[in-house]
Amino acid sequence: MDFGLSHEQQLVVDTVRGFVAHELQPLEREVERTGQVPLEVGREIQRKVRDLGFYAPNIPEEFGGGGLDHLTFTLLERELGRASMALSVFWGRPSNILCAGTPEQRERYLLPCVRGEKVDALAMTEPDAGSDLRGMSCSARPDGGDWVINGTKHFISHADVADFVILFVATGEDAAGRKRISCLLVDRDTPGFGIHPGYASVSHRGYHNATLTFDDCRVPAAQMLGEEGRGFDLANTWLHATRLTVAAMCVGRARRAFDLALFYAAQRKQFGQPIGRFQGTGFKLADMITEIDAADWLTLSAAWRIDQGQDANRAISQAKLFASEMLGRVTDAALQIHGGMGLMDDLPIERFWRDARVERIWDGTSEIQRHIIARDLLRPLGA
Repeated sequence: MDFGLSHEQQLVVDTVRGFVAHELQPLEREVERTGQVPLEVGREIQRKVRDLGFYAPNIPEEFGGGGLDHLTFTLLERELGRASMALSVFWGRPSNILCAGTPEQRERYLLPCVRGEKVDALAMTEPDAGSDLRGMSCSARPDGGDWVINGTKHFISHADVADFVILFVATGEDAAGRKRISCLLVDRDTPGFGIHPGYASVSHRGYHNATLTFDDCRVPAAQMLGEEGRGFDLANTWLHATRLTVAAMCVGRARRAFDLALFYAAQRKQFGQPIGRFQGTGFKLADMITEIDAADWLTLSAAWRIDQGQDANRAISQAKLFASEMLGRVTDAALQIHGGMGLMDDLPIERFWRDARVERIWDGTSEIQRHIIARDLLRPLGA
């Protein structure tokens, strides 16, 4: 088995890591202080990424994207995990679900995203429908040649800067009485569609969430993405890899926290020697790097399975579960190694610690991942 990176993959890793270190990390402290990324700063990041030729790396070449395979794209996301999400979001990675659109939809929505002219946001979660997506109450009813939408979504990431949303709504019930879930493309300036500031979060400051409201919001039937009532099929086909992205970014962020803790443990002296020589610290470092490497291999293995055309559903859930929980343990240990200074905002350690907490919740909670894994194990046995 060859675990080495190809020349192209190593080039991707080196390029993204250098960009993050020189272009994004120097901006983090100001973003953390203000909780904002000025629009002109975001656009400048987009411009620099386009100049690198790395914009929309996850979109197939036939649509103008970078066409990276899942493994190489996962390596890219791992390096972006070293930066604040408020800044890395401007390294455009359009939702690849847009590839499922009609030629007209791709022309209107996908291609402008690939060129960096538009930004999309994915809208699923509701106040009363988080993990239980079939419990969503935001609905759309047919009216002539349109769909009329009513309801609310919340926790919608970066909707404040999006030009349109990819909206999942209930469009009726099937024969078993279950809600039929469909997907609509809704432009920002559509009458009846409101984008409102979301909640102030301790995690990922500057990376905003928004609350979306729909009050008799009317969109043409031509803006239905995929078939009516087949929203879950669409999501399962195109969106499963977003959990892999979370896992990869957790690995990248954990390595950054570890590097800082390792350096501090080698430099900080107590009782006449570096604190890393004490087992209480040295063993923490050993556990941290072991967990990071394990999460890294789980994540890369899941990406490889997708590229090989193998069933990767359980592998993706395992990677997301382990990497997100690993990040919580690693950032907590990094903070402990730094002692009181770890809690001060002079260092980014307390930010990593805060940011880590949300990773076990979004894109499927740890409990949902365990459910998927257990179901995959038991189903072949008829249980």
